Amino acid sequence: MFARHGQEPACGSGVYRSDRKLVIVMVNVAVLGYGTVGSGVAEVIWKNQDKVDKSAGVPVRIKYVLDLREFPGDPVEKVLVHDFDVILNDPEVDIVVEVMGGLEPAHTFVKKALLAGKSACTSNKAMVAKFGPELMDIAKEKNVNFMFEASCGGGIPIIRAINESLTADVIDEVTGILNGTTNYMLYRMDLEGAGFDEVLKEAQDKGYAEKDPSADVDGFDASRKIAILSSLAYSGFIDFEDIPIEGIRAITPEDSMYAKLMNRSVKLLGTSSMKDGKCWALVAPFMISHKSPLYAVNGVFNAVFVHGNMLGDAMFYGSGAGKLPTASAVVGDVIEEAKNIGRYIPNNWSNEPITLMDPKDVEMRYFVRLTGMTEEKAETVFGKADEFIVLPELPDEFAMITPKMSLREYEERASQISGSIISMLRVKD
Repeated sequence: MFARHGQEPACGSGVYRSDRKLVIVMVNVAVLGYGTVGSGVAEVIWKNQDKVDKSAGVPVRIKYVLDLREFPGDPVEKVLVHDFDVILNDPEVDIVVEVMGGLEPAHTFVKKALLAGKSACTSNKAMVAKFGPELMDIAKEKNVNFMFEASCGGGIPIIRAINESLTADVIDEVTGILNGTTNYMLYRMDLEGAGFDEVLKEAQDKGYAEKDPSADVDGFDASRKIAILSSLAYSGFIDFEDIPIEGIRAITPEDSMYAKLMNRSVKLLGTSSMKDGKCWALVAPFMISHKSPLYAVNGVFNAVFVHGNMLGDAMFYGSGAGKLPTASAVVGDVIEEAKNIGRYIPNNWSNEPITLMDPKDVEMRYFVRLTGMTEEKAETVFGKADEFIVLPELPDEFAMITPKMSLREYEERASQISGSIISMLRVKD
């Protein structure tokens, strides 16, 4: 849309207000951070400029990129600034893209942008998980938008699906492989029979894992993502700090050997369920069946499984990280916000806290490795086994899959033979 001749700009050079409605001739974007994702956002907008403009229905241009560094010879030099206030105080900036990472100053910058009447979008799951309700309230109050598609699953369009495509369904389960680093490591352990330390070094050498890998391997990254997805799915707010977490450091090559023999695989899952008004959420390694749609999700790929009362089962699969897949999701939010300048788009997330049930009351089955006892004794303790497994390579032990029971009950039973238990994994079919 173009302004009529003779009209003066009312909201910056790209936005005009006629007698009846807002007329937009250009949308200006500021990108906070020119690291991996930030440079990817610029690349997507510049390289796919015609497609971006056509999709948005209006020209979308990067007016500023904020970074403390210099980038000699890079096209970004023409729009590079070092002071956020330049962006904040410019009425021509319509959308702020936060791809700096971390909580601060990212949270402060985004909050100030929203309060100034600018829409914002981000790939920052830590910020969304902690401050999402606050930022969405400000966006609603200021009639702008705060979007975060890239915060969960990289380039997988799962948040938009929950917010827009599945709104007629009552969603009662969300389960995902939400961290590409751990999925790659577990896949390599399965293929090679290698140990944790070996595959971690391999992941670090390939750039999949950070020097300090704790956010990935200890489950913190996945906990933030399942908290965001569950909050949207169940129309409330789940605090990621309330979600029990177990990482993958204790997974061994022997666990992978058992899994392969049973036609199963070990995956780090973020999972939640809402049934009969009771909600639980968990991040932990699970031994999953080959019948599960998540079984074949390998390498650095991510997937999210959703169950709705009308839809049934659905799975969203794709690149869970990486420069361009993540940037593509961010630019998707930019386009959506550009199409809705001056109009707040509601979403399913509310500030109403969702209380999680005690994880020890959640019932499931368990894969247990045992030594120094008979199968009969194991069944005396845990009940009739769903399955017994013996590996010729490990003659001094065997494994069983228990009947379904709560974690509380499992721990009570396991305490009777604690010295005989080598390890335990949860089972999901």
